[in-house]
Amino acid sequence: MKQVNLRIYRTILPLLLGLFLSVGAYAQNITVKGHVKDALGGVIGANVVEKGNTTNGTITDLDGNFTLTVPKGATLVVSFIGYKSQEVLAAPSVVVTMEDDSQLLDAVVVIGYGSVKKNDLTGSVTAIDAEKMVKGAATSASDLLVGKAAGVSVITDGGAPGASATIRVRGGSSMSASNDPLIVIDGVPVDNEGVNGMSNPLATIHPNDIETFTILKDASSTAIYGSRASNGVIIITTKKGQSGKPRVSYNGSFSISTKTKTVDVMGADEFRAFVEDKYGKESNQYAALGKASTDWQDEIFRTAFSTDHNVSVSGSIPNMPYRVSVAYTNENGILKTSNLQRLTGAINLNPTFFDKKLNINLNVKGVYNTNRFADKAAIGLATQYDPTQPVYMSNSDYGNGYYMAMASDNKPIGIALANPVAMLEQKHDESTVYRSIGNAQIDYKMHFLPELRANLNLGYDISKSKGDVIIEDNSPMTWCSGNYKQGWGDNSHYSQLKRNLLLDFYLNYAKDFGIHNIDVMAGYSWQHFYKSEKNSYPYSAAQAEIEGKKEYKDGDSYETENYLVSFFGRLNYSLMNRYLLTFTLREDGSSRFNKDNRWGLFPSVALAWKINEETFMKQFDFLSDLKLRLGYGVTGQQNLDNGDYPYLPRYMDSKAGASYFFGDTQYSLIAPLAYDKNLKWEETTTWNAGIDYGFLNGRITGALDFYYRKTEDLLNTVAIAAGTNFSNQLLTNVGTLENKGVEFTINAHAITTKDWKWTIGYNISYNKNEITKMTINDDPNYVGVIHGGIDGGTGYNVMINAVNNPYNSFYVFEQIYDQNGKPIEGAYVDHNGDGKVGEKDNDGDLIAYKKSAPDVFMGLTSQLSYKNWDFSFALRASIGNYAYNNVQSNRESWGGSEMFDNTGFLKNRVTSATYTDFKDARRRSSYYVQNASFLRMDNISLGYTFNKLFNNRQSARVYATVQNPFVITKYDGIDPEISGEGIDNNIYPRPRVFMIGLNLNF
Repeated sequence: MKQVNLRIYRTILPLLLGLFLSVGAYAQNITVKGHVKDALGGVIGANVVEKGNTTNGTITDLDGNFTLTVPKGATLVVSFIGYKSQEVLAAPSVVVTMEDDSQLLDAVVVIGYGSVKKNDLTGSVTAIDAEKMVKGAATSASDLLVGKAAGVSVITDGGAPGASATIRVRGGSSMSASNDPLIVIDGVPVDNEGVNGMSNPLATIHPNDIETFTILKDASSTAIYGSRASNGVIIITTKKGQSGKPRVSYNGSFSISTKTKTVDVMGADEFRAFVEDKYGKESNQYAALGKASTDWQDEIFRTAFSTDHNVSVSGSIPNMPYRVSVAYTNENGILKTSNLQRLTGAINLNPTFFDKKLNINLNVKGVYNTNRFADKAAIGLATQYDPTQPVYMSNSDYGNGYYMAMASDNKPIGIALANPVAMLEQKHDESTVYRSIGNAQIDYKMHFLPELRANLNLGYDISKSKGDVIIEDNSPMTWCSGNYKQGWGDNSHYSQLKRNLLLDFYLNYAKDFGIHNIDVMAGYSWQHFYKSEKNSYPYSAAQAEIEGKKEYKDGDSYETENYLVSFFGRLNYSLMNRYLLTFTLREDGSSRFNKDNRWGLFPSVALAWKINEETFMKQFDFLSDLKLRLGYGVTGQQNLDNGDYPYLPRYMDSKAGASYFFGDTQYSLIAPLAYDKNLKWEETTTWNAGIDYGFLNGRITGALDFYYRKTEDLLNTVAIAAGTNFSNQLLTNVGTLENKGVEFTINAHAITTKDWKWTIGYNISYNKNEITKMTINDDPNYVGVIHGGIDGGTGYNVMINAVNNPYNSFYVFEQIYDQNGKPIEGAYVDHNGDGKVGEKDNDGDLIAYKKSAPDVFMGLTSQLSYKNWDFSFALRASIGNYAYNNVQSNRESWGGSEMFDNTGFLKNRVTSATYTDFKDARRRSSYYVQNASFLRMDNISLGYTFNKLFNNRQSARVYATVQNPFVITKYDGIDPEISGEGIDNNIYPRPRVFMIGLNLNF
């Protein structure tokens, strides 16, 4: 009986104790019934969480009500996009009134020589926070911009490590001069001409060191940069130190790159059958076939492994925030032997003195870059090389063991194709680059007049590079390519020094006078560009001993420099915080023009009206921003791609062999070059009208812009009368070019709840480009500027710049097709009506046909998070762009020497040759101008964040990313995205990249 009672006590007592404890715990909690509202009423979907315990929370219902149980004495944190966060003490009943958060509108945007609140912008300016971008395998700053801003096209030059990029802001503004935007890094305008041995100058900065991009697109915002701003301005601001305890961040990734697609050429068996079908087994063509089976594209490509590591330390010591970072990148390309190794470093110091009246910003960035460039010609050769031949051959004194096409006398055929594998392994194109960009910016608010600031900026951009191109003696290239074909390599060595020095000084006065606000700035700028280059042409050590001298050709060198001196000013005026005026004026003096044309004046004016600030708009409370902008301005172009002295009489060395003997001494000759002493900058006038909008306290924001740009005094090479200069052609200012376009951007916080957050951004741009004048006088017989050389057809060009047509139109015969849509060989439209149809001696039927630039391009980014998980992607489309498929045009025909050279070697054909069945090459047929519109997924990323590793200051994120997962296009080539003129011949394929990464913060 006692045992039974003991069991009962042992059962009941724990139950009673648990009940007592639970009642005590419940007594310590409180149930809060609350209501969240704003000026219009209840706020739907506001987050309500217990402070310090983010797992305990809820969201408001359709009426703005919520219920939440929290410990007694707890604090509630209430937040919602577009409102300031509120904290209230937990009580049985609470009412929280949310206040608008104007932070988005008041955010400071960096512009030329200063900054301005985002809501006070009068020009077409796009500001991008680099931290909020969807990141993939970004090697340089240009990679981060792809598809992110309306009106900005960024096309990388293929998939080579550190590949350069073609950046266009609202289309090109020039035919003969540069179309690149001005790049300004931390206040230093950098040289757009690039650095020898470095594919992408923007690779100087590691992407993780970038804080913001600001893109100035219309003339009212770019005119402050005057003669260099016709193609837009991209301002890059790097990260700075923050006050507080030191913070250490690590960002690292490991990636695997694979090829996505290869050119569809015939395999060995298919090629044998094709040769037999066309020529028969008894032919010389069939006899030239080998016995091997080689996939040459497989032989030159590989799966590549790459790593990237970045470490930064930031914080503050008394009165001086600091940030220091160092990064190492080792990127291997999918084309064998291609490699980029880069070591970057950045230091930023921001000391302040005199109660923050004196602020100093010190920036130093440096890069040590080594490259091995794989010869992209190997890609084209791999699509042509005979698949029935082996990669290697033995028992030959030629080729260092690599297969070569041999003549009947068992010697190399001098005009044969070079072995593509040997081209990669026996050619060493290597470079080393040192570059540093830095500045000291001193900003002083006058003690006696704090509204007046003086700003001095001293900057530099210095690079030193050297490189060697070494072709191993007796390699296949030494026998069948180059200038000599005698078995020794055409080696070269180059070195370059570039020095860009900058001094900017301006005074800025800003003050409110009641309902008036005035911000006026005036300054002076001086910039010096210096460049020197040296080249030498050495034999290999073994060949030098044979020849008895070190070099096979005399070396050469040159130095050049130019100066740019400027005076500039800007007035920003605001009335009642509703009506805004910006007036800018810059006068540039460039040493690239003679004294009569040296100075150019570049004005701009912009007006803005904050419509939502008007009294009659207050009833529309859902509007957080509605601003109308109008702008006009003139910008220039002094980077003429014609050297630093285009207006001066110049001379050039004559060609080899053109010399004169005085006695026994041979003297080379020099010849004068044509020049135009009245050469001056191209000028671009831009009109812009835009609307900035925002709804639901900034939950939805965006802009709509319309623009018209006209470039006058356009540079063009035109015919001139014989005897009036030293040539029958002259580069001079004669033309006009127009761009018209529309841009639309929308960004939305689509979902914002306790656990879910989704932000999306979309932009779309339309641009129409047309050349309206190209000659001094109207000439009906003037066709235009024919350019765009292609592989396979000596002297053939397939592009034209012509009046009433877009820049970079294709110049071809219009193909005629049969009833089944198949091209009829040699059948073209008789456009000139002379009754002659065909390519030979009948250029009158050539027409401007399609163009390489798109009509429309768009970008879509999405960032979705659920609790600690995040998923993001970036999608991009290009519509209306065409490409000339030079791979097909040069590898489809089978007659004559197109497939078989009489010296005894064969060239492979693409599989489409069986469809077209062209016997003769039809390289100027419009059939090869193909629609290259595309939809590309740039990257997809999935990540997980650990908010607390060991304490609240430590966090980590792990992620997996796929770069370039897919492309949707009708284009027949391997990639529809082609930089430059739109001619597809030796594109380095963009790889598909699989990446895993880790971010640590502590």
